[in-house]
Amino acid sequence: MTNAQGGLRGWAAGRKGALSRLRFTSLRLRLVVVFGLVALTAAVSASGIAYWLNREAVLTRAQDAVLRDFQQEMQNRAAALPVHPSQDQLQHTAGQMANSSQRFSVLLVAQDAGGKTVYGNSGGLNGFVMEDVPKSLRAAVDRKQSPSSDNKASYHLYWQRIDEHGSPYLVAGTNVIGGGPTGYMLKSLEPEAKDLNSLAWSLGIATGLALIGAALLAQAAATTVLKPVHRLGVAARRLGEGKLDTRLRVSGTDELADLSRTFNNAAEALEKRVADMAARDEASRRFVADMSHELRTPLTAITAVTEVLEEELESEAGGIDPMIEPAVRLVVSETRRLNDLVENLMEVTRFDAGTARLVLDDVDVADQITACIDARAWLDAVDLDAERGLHARLDPRRLDVILANLVGNALKHGGSPVRVSVRAADHEIVIEVQDHGPGIPEDVLPHVFDRFYKASASRPRSEGSGLGLSIALENAHIHGGGITAANSPKGGAVFTLRLPRDASALAEEAGKKDPGKGNASKGGAR
Repeated sequence: MTNAQGGLRGWAAGRKGALSRLRFTSLRLRLVVVFGLVALTAAVSASGIAYWLNREAVLTRAQDAVLRDFQQEMQNRAAALPVHPSQDQLQHTAGQMANSSQRFSVLLVAQDAGGKTVYGNSGGLNGFVMEDVPKSLRAAVDRKQSPSSDNKASYHLYWQRIDEHGSPYLVAGTNVIGGGPTGYMLKSLEPEAKDLNSLAWSLGIATGLALIGAALLAQAAATTVLKPVHRLGVAARRLGEGKLDTRLRVSGTDELADLSRTFNNAAEALEKRVADMAARDEASRRFVADMSHELRTPLTAITAVTEVLEEELESEAGGIDPMIEPAVRLVVSETRRLNDLVENLMEVTRFDAGTARLVLDDVDVADQITACIDARAWLDAVDLDAERGLHARLDPRRLDVILANLVGNALKHGGSPVRVSVRAADHEIVIEVQDHGPGIPEDVLPHVFDRFYKASASRPRSEGSGLGLSIALENAHIHGGGITAANSPKGGAVFTLRLPRDASALAEEAGKKDPGKGNASKGGAR
């Protein structure tokens, strides 16, 4: 049963593949159809013309021979009869005339000495009779013509083709010149009709063979043309997948070969351009990383000094001259800001280089959020709606970074109180951070996660580094989650963080992600 099902599935798959190659939008099918229509039109036209010409030639040749023989018999035999022959004479003469080389039936009509119309035919009582002659032909034969310079005879020979019971016949009639009986002839055209039918069948078979040949030629031509196009499509898809070393084999000097050469040149130029961009990007990342490392040493010393100055500022003894106190406070603030910027640049560099790693632990989400808020003295400005006991396997440090950036951004740019709610959905944890501020302008929403993006050009300088939301988003991505920003219908901005309940399966893959992916999700403060 299994083998039968497998064979049925294989047959269905093969049939589906064949149908997909011959779909109505397929260029191959359209080429075959066009070739077939052209061949069919040409073959039918040629066959029709050939049949018509041969039909006329066959019928004319047969007709001329019969009429010529009949006319000769009328002149030789019927003209030898007396003006008023008897029926026996007519019968005998009709039989003689019928024995000519063309073998036609004869009917002679005349008046005997008593003025009675008598008939004589070549087939006896059941032979050729007057009713077999069309009335129009009889009228034409009996009509006396006026003599002219071209034809001085008063009566002419007339003929007509008729069908009797599906069989074709030739009927002709004339009067004996100078007086005598009227003669009619009936000749079957069945042999000629059979010949013409055989010719029609032959032409039909030839048309069918021409159509099949055209379809095969179209298939061969389509294969010749479309095979390089198919290879080009496959190469283009591979190039789109990032396989920049894809090249086409070029053979010949036709247009398709030129197209393949153009593709290869474009692919080579693209590979070189991407390599140059990657080298410059790597150099930029290395420069930022080296610069950040180099800045950490002097910043450590500066930070230590500013901490001493800050202690002097807070001391009751008043060790700082009131005249320079504002400058000292500015140095302390800017040093702290510079230190945060360097740390953020170091973190961004790790994301871009793909060296960021998760250190997972079992985390109580509510306790982690509470610890984050408490460590930054935000308890009075934040409302927490989270049930205890909701656990997830995450990186606690990176979760703290995400929460600190989202809540801090809401407090700085939104309005208090900031509400943080947590809920479980399927296999993920959903954390929403909502403020009560004016919300995010619609033109700013697409850029809130851009690095160093400033919502207002008039405020190019702010307390933040402009990398907070970017780092938060990267930390969410490395867990296999994400962050979205929107405006609440009730007012204020809402940032929604989604993280998997267990990031273990994603830790290795997220840690090895393409650095370009990190660049594609850049972000900054609102």
